[in-house]
Amino acid sequence: MTEKTADYPPYPSGLRLRARRVLVAGGGHVAQRRVPGLLAAGADVVVVSPVVTPSVEGLATAGEITWHRRGFEAADLDETWYVIAATDDTEVNEQISALAEEQRIFCVRSDDAPKATAWTPAVGRHAGVTVAVLGNREPRRSAAVRDDILAGLRDGAIGAPRDDDRAPGVVLVGGGPGDPELVTVAARRALTEADVVVADRLAPRALLDELSPDVELVDVAKLPRGRSAAQEEINRLIVERAKEGKRVVRFKGGDSFVFGRGFEEALACEEAGVPYTVVPGLTSAISVPAVVGIPVTHRGVAHEFTVISGHLPPDHPESLVDWDAVGALRGTVVLMMAVQNLPVIAERLVTAGRAESTPVAVVAEGTMPGERTVLSTLGSVAADVERAGVRPPAIVVVGDVVAVAHPDRYSWPG
Repeated sequence: MTEKTADYPPYPSGLRLRARRVLVAGGGHVAQRRVPGLLAAGADVVVVSPVVTPSVEGLATAGEITWHRRGFEAADLDETWYVIAATDDTEVNEQISALAEEQRIFCVRSDDAPKATAWTPAVGRHAGVTVAVLGNREPRRSAAVRDDILAGLRDGAIGAPRDDDRAPGVVLVGGGPGDPELVTVAARRALTEADVVVADRLAPRALLDELSPDVELVDVAKLPRGRSAAQEEINRLIVERAKEGKRVVRFKGGDSFVFGRGFEEALACEEAGVPYTVVPGLTSAISVPAVVGIPVTHRGVAHEFTVISGHLPPDHPESLVDWDAVGALRGTVVLMMAVQNLPVIAERLVTAGRAESTPVAVVAEGTMPGERTVLSTLGSVAADVERAGVRPPAIVVVGDVVAVAHPDRYSWPG
C-alpha cells in the first residue's frame, strides 16, 4: 500500500493579529506590500533588514513599525506569532523557515512558496466582508478572482445579504465628476445600503439604474437658472426620511463640501439629532482638468491654485470674492459654475492685472460622453465660449498650466 503523495490544499483561517508581534525579515518590495496590511490588522510589526525601501523607512520614522537596521538573528523570533521571510538571501530565508518550524511559528516564504508553512492570499474587503483567495501559488489568478468577487459584491451581482439592522441616518456622498468609474468604493457601498437616494442632476446617473427596485429615488435636480428644489426642502426631506428609520444617501456630483452645500445638510442633520456620515468625492475642480491632461499645478509654473465659485458676477452685492486679489495672483484659477458670468469675470481679471493673453481652458461635461474642451485666452474667452455654444456644467482653468498642457496652441517655451 503506497502513501498518497499529492499536495494537500491549504487550510484557510483568519488570523487575529491585533497587538501581536509579526516579524518581517527583509525590507524590499515584498515588505513594502505586506506591512500595510499587517498594520491594518493591528499587528505589532517588526522589520529586520540592513536597508529598506523609502516607504518602509517612512513607516518606521512615523513610529508605525519597529525597524532593526541589521540582518536576521535567531532571537528575532522570540514572542513572534507570524513571520514573513522576504530577504534576498535564500540561505537566510531557509534559516528563518527552519527556526520558525521548530518554534511552531507559521512562516511565509517570498522566495519558495512550497517550503512555506503559510501563504499570503489576495485580500480585499467590502461592506464588512473580507475576501481572501489562494490560487494554488498563482498570485495573478488569485488577484483576478478576488477582484471579480469584489466587483460582484459592489455592484450587487453577488448577493451579499443586506444588513437590515444597520442604523438609520444620512450619508452625504460625493459622486465625483460624472463618470461612474470615478466613484469611490465607499460611495458604491453607500448606494447598495440605501433605503432612499436623494440625487442631484450632476450625480453619476448611470449608477442610479443599478439601485435595487425597493430603493426610493428622489430627484432634487438643480438646473442652472431653471427649476430647482430649494435647499431647505432637501434638508427637510433627508431628515424626515432618516427619522422614519431609513438609511438615506444624499448623492451629488463632485465633493459635497466643495460648493455642494453639503455642510448645510450636515448642520440640518445635527440640529434634528439625525446621525450622518460623509463620503468624500473627487472634486470636479481638480479631476476634470486632470482627465483632459491639464494639471492645476506644475513645478516652476504654478505654486498655488485657487478654486472659485463663479455663480455670482464680480460686482454682485452678495459676492464674497476679492476679484482684485485674484487678478494679482500668478497661479492657477479654477472657476466652477461660471459659464454664464465668464465674460465679466474674464474682464475683471484683466482689469485686476492678469494679461489678456493668459491661457484659458473651458472643459464642458468633463468625464462624460459629451466632453469637449475650448482653448482660449482671457481676452477672447467670452466670444469663444459663445461661438462654441458651451453650456453648464463646465470647469474653467485660467493660467499658464493650460499652456503647459497645450504648448503648440500657446507656443509655450517649456
